[in-house]
Amino acid sequence: MNQVYAIDINADLGEGVGNEAKIMPYLSSCNIACGGHAGDDETMNQVVELAKKNRVKIGAHPSFPDPENFGRIPMEMPCAALYHTVKSQITRLMKVLRSNDAQLHHVKPHGALYNQAASDKRTAIVVLEAVKSIPFPLQLYVPFGSVIADLAIEEGVHIKYEVFADRNYNDDLSLVSRKLSNALITDKSAMSEHVIRMVSRGRVKTITGKEVPIKAETICVHGDNPKAVSLVKYLHKQLRKNQVEIQ
Repeated sequence: MNQVYAIDINADLGEGVGNEAKIMPYLSSCNIACGGHAGDDETMNQVVELAKKNRVKIGAHPSFPDPENFGRIPMEMPCAALYHTVKSQITRLMKVLRSNDAQLHHVKPHGALYNQAASDKRTAIVVLEAVKSIPFPLQLYVPFGSVIADLAIEEGVHIKYEVFADRNYNDDLSLVSRKLSNALITDKSAMSEHVIRMVSRGRVKTITGKEVPIKAETICVHGDNPKAVSLVKYLHKQLRKNQVEIQ
């Protein structure tokens, strides 16, 4: 790669794993669990302090209110109830940020809510309305080609296209189900090749071997991946080696 690219690296944190201090130096943004699937005021405060120390942009990571299933099971909720839980999770983190003199930069839904908003218009509208209710502009991290991305553009909500460093993709750009053995990418070199292809060529190799167009503006490494620290450290090094600026 001769051309210089720029990319954001994010991770979902505050989810009870306890590896935030080791991951944070390699990130440019983070998504903090704010009570839906994980997280409480104490964990939010700890991660916010680490983010400030490392100059990492801070995002809210709202979820379906389902800690028992870690927010990874789709839920049928009335629109009003879903709006209330998403907004209340965002504002809960905002209160912690105010006490730390820090600013909210973005919102990234978690797990099943993220996937459902990507394909279901009703869910996407509710999430967008919750984001728009915050009295200052926020970025919204969304998958390329998704329902929520298209609606956000129509509504004037600033988006950042997110790709996943440690997850395999189906041909329709949905993530391979975690129920399947090939859902996660755990090999460092395979992950690096996967990411660099998306960043530099705008294409992702799916599990069927096809190369499908994709747009990457922020890369997620899941904080609860057992190899998260080594993966993000290696990815950070390889991106810089390949003239990709992290910002």
